[in-house]
Amino acid sequence: MNYKKGFTILEIIIVGIFAGLLLIFFFIQKSNIDAMERDEDRKTAINAMYYALEESFYPENGYYPEFISEENIKVIDPALWTDPLGFNLGSSLSSYSYEPANCNNGKCKEYVLKAELEKEDAYTKYNRN
Repeated sequence: MNYKKGFTILEIIIVGIFAGLLLIFFFIQKSNIDAMERDEDRKTAINAMYYALEESFYPENGYYPEFISEENIKVIDPALWTDPLGFNLGSSLSSYSYEPANCNNGKCKEYVLKAELEKEDAYTKYNRN
């Protein structure tokens, strides 16, 4: 008998489907890992803002500010004011928010710092004092 060497169409299709499924799985996992990394970056930024307020701003002033930014909280890396998608704290599109409470003439007694996360519930920090 005369046999030809090579793969049949069915074998090629099966390998192609298998390779396609592996690529889909890879990109889904990569997307999840990237989102979890962005969430960790958000938590890091919120923690930095929180500790800057609690360890630096409040002990010096005895109150919390009505607004926070790199102008009045200078002890943290300026890059942390921008969320992983490129929006600054205070922007309506930012995943970060600062909500002061019990304010009088720009001096506040309470606040809530929050980061909206992609893979978890919102990460929230409340004033300590």
